[in-house]
Amino acid sequence: MSVTIDITGLASERISFVPSPLAELGSALHALSEPDHHPSLHGWVASVTASLDSHLTDRMGEADFLWRATLSDVFMPFGAIPGRRALPGATLADDLDLLDRLTDEQFVDAALEFGWVHYDTRTPDVLEDAAGRQRALELAAARGGPQLRLAQRLLDDPPAVRAWFRRFLEDCDRAFFADTWARVSGRLTADARRKRQLLLHKGPREALTAVSPAVSLDETGTRITVDKMTSGQIRTGDGGLVLIPTSVGWPHLMVLFRYGWQASITYSVSAPGPAAPTSVEELTRRMSALAHPARMLLCRHLARAACTTGELADAYAMTAPEISRHLSVLKRAGLVTTRRRGRYVQHQLNLDAVARLGRDFIEGVLR
Repeated sequence: MSVTIDITGLASERISFVPSPLAELGSALHALSEPDHHPSLHGWVASVTASLDSHLTDRMGEADFLWRATLSDVFMPFGAIPGRRALPGATLADDLDLLDRLTDEQFVDAALEFGWVHYDTRTPDVLEDAAGRQRALELAAARGGPQLRLAQRLLDDPPAVRAWFRRFLEDCDRAFFADTWARVSGRLTADARRKRQLLLHKGPREALTAVSPAVSLDETGTRITVDKMTSGQIRTGDGGLVLIPTSVGWPHLMVLFRYGWQASITYSVSAPGPAAPTSVEELTRRMSALAHPARMLLCRHLARAACTTGELADAYAMTAPEISRHLSVLKRAGLVTTRRRGRYVQHQLNLDAVARLGRDFIEGVLR
């Protein structure tokens, strides 16, 4: 599984590294709503939460579906500007002005992306399509009363909800985000500048690899693959590609591949995980390898000491070929290592890989 971006014909000058105050605010709201996703931010979350007045907290609860489970594309309105070459604003006010330029249809579709939109294909206008409207409300109802009420308001009176949403974001800015942005914007700008220099002097491959080891460019230089537990694709065509650094995004790596919008990737500038995160393919292979009870028993044995195939066969009353087949699965998954001692080959559990598996799984599903 992965998201691919076809950049055939894309000139380097149409690849932009630029911070976005609005995208950063969206990521900050997500971190406040899902602190368990971001253990390194617990101190910041506790400080901000303690300072919020109850009225603003209640308003957060009304619209948190826009940033809790997924970061809505309403936080990246530059992507919808005709021509698909617009960039995020320099200030939050600039970004909010871009948000105001979205049509009601674009805003509603982006806000209701949790179920109505087929993300990478054109969909009917939910404001005009009765079946789509009903489906959107049913999906909203399944997520609770606050989401249903806001979805109903959004479908009935988009301009009113858009005005409410802008005031809410401006109040968040006054309450906590202005201070946060003042602290992190310099770091994000510096990171974007370094990536632009890499792009200029070493080319797209080096610049994209520096974004995340989960981002790669194929040998032809025309296809970007983002390793994620989701599938999608987009072509940049005559548009551009925008890469947005965030200080509060890790472990998420977000890709905007909405049909008709400009492609973008939001990446973290602070990743406390391993330098080379485990790919979704490798993670799947490891989880599958451990799903067999016999292989679990072998792992238990090999965690204590290195053993030969014969010793394992004797210990579990299995044939040597059976043991070899199970060991081959574990070795392909990187969970067992081998070493030769004279004429004997010993196998041992890769404790480091197994110890990382829980963390790798969490990072993989959140990426």
